Amino acid sequence: MNRRLIALVAGLAVVGLAVAGVIVINSSSTEPSSTDSSSTEPSSTEPKPSGTTTTATGPRVAFYGDSYTLGTGASSMKKRWSTVICAERNWREYNPSTNGLGFINNRDGIDEPGQVIASKPDIVFITMGLNDNFSYDRAAEAIHKQIDVDFDRLKKALPDARFIVVEPFWYTDDRPKSLGVISGWVKDAAATIGADYIPGASHWIEHHPEWMASDGLHPNDKGYAEMTKRMNEELAKLGL
Repeated sequence: MNRRLIALVAGLAVVGLAVAGVIVINSSSTEPSSTDSSSTEPSSTEPKPSGTTTTATGPRVAFYGDSYTLGTGASSMKKRWSTVICAERNWREYNPSTNGLGFINNRDGIDEPGQVIASKPDIVFITMGLNDNFSYDRAAEAIHKQIDVDFDRLKKALPDARFIVVEPFWYTDDRPKSLGVISGWVKDAAATIGADYIPGASHWIEHHPEWMASDGLHPNDKGYAEMTKRMNEELAKLGL
């Protein structure tokens, strides 16, 4: 083999190794990573159920909620109360609930009412208010106003839907004064739009630290099982 041919072969070999190296690096850098399903948000144009089966054929049921309806703290979305009650009733669940969301808290860039409306539900659960307690001292008036705005918007956009409003959930045995005030505003807004109202939900997991996840903020599987039990009892009273 002459020198020119040897040099050409050697050069091709170096280029080949370089390309191979790029492929390996790119392959490792694009390796799919595990994702937290709780951070997945449905498309605003084509709403998709979150954490549900595709076998349900009954009414579409949408949830406007925070982490306690998202199921944060549960070992699986299948164990959150919203998914269990829907599975038991053959309901098609649409659940865009968001961690930390309130009527005013963490609303930048998040329009859950809009997502709920776009899903065209037959039944709407509203389970909001917990996180607004942390803004009450500086924004009580804004919270009260936004409750009325959200309820009015949902009702006008979904005049034929059945609304079920749940007293805001709570997570500690200590109960701030704001919790009662915000709960009262939610109850009044529910009456204004002719919604069913489920009282007492802020007490459902109190005095049971064993029902809380390791973060001390959210229910664990046992806590969600209790919430499911209590929700089923309330829905039975409503004929659902």
